[in-house]
Amino acid sequence: MDRPGFTASLVAGGVAGVSVDLILFPLDTIKTRLQSPQGFKKAGGFRGIYAGIPSAAVGSFPNAAAFFITYEYVKWFLRADSSSYLMPVKHMLAASAGEVVACLIRVPSEVVKQRAQVSASSRTFQIFSNILYQEIPFSLVQFPLWESLKALWSWRQDHVVDSWQSAVCGAFAGGFAAVVTTPLDVAKTRIMLAKAGSSTADGNVLSALHEVWRTQGLSGLFAGVFPRMAAISLGGFIFLGAYDQTRSLLLKLGKESP
Repeated sequence: MDRPGFTASLVAGGVAGVSVDLILFPLDTIKTRLQSPQGFKKAGGFRGIYAGIPSAAVGSFPNAAAFFITYEYVKWFLRADSSSYLMPVKHMLAASAGEVVACLIRVPSEVVKQRAQVSASSRTFQIFSNILYQEIPFSLVQFPLWESLKALWSWRQDHVVDSWQSAVCGAFAGGFAAVVTTPLDVAKTRIMLAKAGSSTADGNVLSALHEVWRTQGLSGLFAGVFPRMAAISLGGFIFLGAYDQTRSLLLKLGKESP
């Protein structure tokens, strides 16, 4: 990837991350409280739904910037084999690498944010692995689907998708990924908000999922699925659309610069 491509991915990712976090923060707060073991009302209900937004805003720019520059670099690095049937695998690898790098930045702000959203004590030393368990499966679904939908739309109209079309593809991909990975998100939230010393606080995702299934059944595993799907669908529209638009503008400016 040339230098303007790196710069464009870095800046566009950061702009997209800040935009989606600031706009959708209330829905994320409601989702977190719905998943809290305290119950929605005790966790705060609809009070203070912007609690924790400073830490989210501070972490969102470098987090998203790190993800996208890694994502684009890995796609570029694997460009030698462009076989269509391998493209989803390439996008999966790129998304996974992006999540690992971004997680290094995401962990501190995510812990502070969720502790502000729900009054609960939690242990933090396992947060890195727990977020990866939830985020990588999500990205493994979202990004290959996003890229495939864009490729299909481009093929149907015989030219590359516009930014708004990329945003629509992002909304569909994000919403689908949100639904199928909701149980992992529930487990992550339970672990992060668990009281120190409890079995859930040990950080075992499968154990947390089993506990939710045992006590609340299927409805517990999919707690908050509708606000999560709504938030991530809208978030996918804003996030991936803003990224595509900003990156395209930056690349255009880079080519026009002397």
